[in-house]
Amino acid sequence: MPKRTRAAALAALTVAALAAGTALTAPAGAAPQRTAPPAFLTAAELPPHPSSSWTAGPVTDGFPAELAFCLGEGVPAHDYRHRVFHTDLDTGAVQVTVVTGSPAQGKALAALLDEEIRSCAERIEQSDPETEAEGRYFGALPVEEGARVRGLHTTTSWGATDVHLLSVGRDGGTVTVVGWGQMGDFDDAPVAAFRKTTTKAVAKLH
Repeated sequence: MPKRTRAAALAALTVAALAAGTALTAPAGAAPQRTAPPAFLTAAELPPHPSSSWTAGPVTDGFPAELAFCLGEGVPAHDYRHRVFHTDLDTGAVQVTVVTGSPAQGKALAALLDEEIRSCAERIEQSDPETEAEGRYFGALPVEEGARVRGLHTTTSWGATDVHLLSVGRDGGTVTVVGWGQMGDFDDAPVAAFRKTTTKAVAKLH
């Protein structure tokens, strides 16, 4: 119920009770408290860039287009929120969070998103004969209900090469995906730093 409507309803009940000579007392703890939304990474918590600082965008509703190359049509509908980060060069990052209805739903969604990322390289090659893609697994992280880190490298027939790091983590019914990417190959990917970033992302969800 909107705050103004709720206030008006309580005022009307109070007047009616006083007119009847009855004291109106709200039971302790009657007003439910909303759970704070998941916290997002800050620019300082991303893998350090050797020659440029990170800038964090605002937290925005919806699923980010920056992850559509791996997480597109197969992503279930939820109330996603995301934040995009950028540097002065070609390196970028993104985090998306979603609060599902229960830990079981969160577990199922995290597993689905991780599988979409795992199979991303194969799907890219099937849909685009001009692109070669390789996926790698960089291990699990023991934070909250766990997180998994993966990598993706793509090379096009005209010479463009890009590398991405992607992770999925969960705290109860809340799931987060973190993505990082730039031009280059796996030798250019800050895997150790990204694992630390993922751990921070999951740990600060709630």
